[in-house]
Amino acid sequence: MKPLRLSYTNDLVCAYRLHEKMRVFCPPKATDHDLMEFHIPSYITFLKNVTPENSEQYSFDADRFNISEDCPIFRGLYDFCQIYAGASVAAALRLTSEDTDICINWSGGLHHAKHNEASGFCFVNDIVLAIQQLLRVFPRVLYIDIDIHHGDGVQEAFYETDRCMTVSFHKYKENGKYFPGTGGLGEIGIGLGKRYCLNVPLKDGMDDESYIALFKDVISDVKDRYQPNVVVLQSGADSLGKDKLGGFNLSIKAHGECVRFVKNWQIPLLVLGGGGYKIENVARCWAYETSILVDTEVPEALPKNAQFYNFFGPDYSLHPPLVRRIENLNTKADLQKLSQQVHERLRLLDGAPSVQLHEFSKDLQDLWEESEEEMRDYQEDAIPDIRPRRRLMLGENEFYDRGSDHDNDDQLVDEDQTMDYVVDNESY
Repeated sequence: MKPLRLSYTNDLVCAYRLHEKMRVFCPPKATDHDLMEFHIPSYITFLKNVTPENSEQYSFDADRFNISEDCPIFRGLYDFCQIYAGASVAAALRLTSEDTDICINWSGGLHHAKHNEASGFCFVNDIVLAIQQLLRVFPRVLYIDIDIHHGDGVQEAFYETDRCMTVSFHKYKENGKYFPGTGGLGEIGIGLGKRYCLNVPLKDGMDDESYIALFKDVISDVKDRYQPNVVVLQSGADSLGKDKLGGFNLSIKAHGECVRFVKNWQIPLLVLGGGGYKIENVARCWAYETSILVDTEVPEALPKNAQFYNFFGPDYSLHPPLVRRIENLNTKADLQKLSQQVHERLRLLDGAPSVQLHEFSKDLQDLWEESEEEMRDYQEDAIPDIRPRRRLMLGENEFYDRGSDHDNDDQLVDEDQTMDYVVDNESY
């Protein structure tokens, strides 16, 4: 994870003067209590107290909470978690107060964190915390994830409820050979949540035309059947071509078209960041998608007054070619079959769930405790790898943060800092 992503993004947003089309807020940090709305107290206490200097005395807890090379201890860790989670919660509160209709927090979208552990560069799950706030007002929340990695943490959090439907488009390999190892078609939810979890597993090389067609086809059916009151869109940019941990051939325009399509529904919308490991392209993508969300066309040439302009060479454009020499393994027949299977699952939905549901009158923690045995049996019998402790495999150059980070761009590594925008119909 590279902190410069957000600095680059903010630089382009301001250089394009997109901040003048919106209201920009500095949200408060999430409190301990805020974070414990989802995460167990002992885990939050650990994150609050552990430092690189005292990490040895917390070695037992570190293993227990899945602290690893993917999720290392660093100075300011808890502040970092409070900042990005606070932004997502504040954005959700803006939507529930009907103060705005679109909110953006590019620092959020850390979808792998579980209620009791870190995972895949994610310590605190700001998405779940935001959705919990939305569910206090909105009957139905639709969560859409276009990160290349499966949104396992969010799926798991709402696996037993029909109040939040989760839909994830992601790269998937059988037998859990691609992080996080979950996201197969068979993962559909349990209890009241049965069939309100939808996964669209894809293979390497997905291109613009195929991805956009499949996304619009599936998500339109989801919208018509589920009738969401609010949408949360995780816009992870590691699904772009040339991403080191990715494997798709998507352009920034194609990625942005998914955002545009959902925005045009004119349903309250929270847009979050996520993965993305080619930082110049992440910044380009999120700046472009900001322009879409504020209905402003921006020129192809990057503004020369951008502070980090020199880091976007050699083309200095908003839409550089991102196609890598990765064969599209998703054949037309494969995608037709996948689309058919997804639509068959959607046809089994009993329509939009009634608002007269009571499972959220209890805390999520109570739900987990009540259903722990059922979930454990499900994990063992149905999908053994629903919560594997896998690692994102990093290359030696992964943490190279300079703008000239073009080393081994065509090499695919096998395998989420802070800005909060609020957008309404007329102003930013």
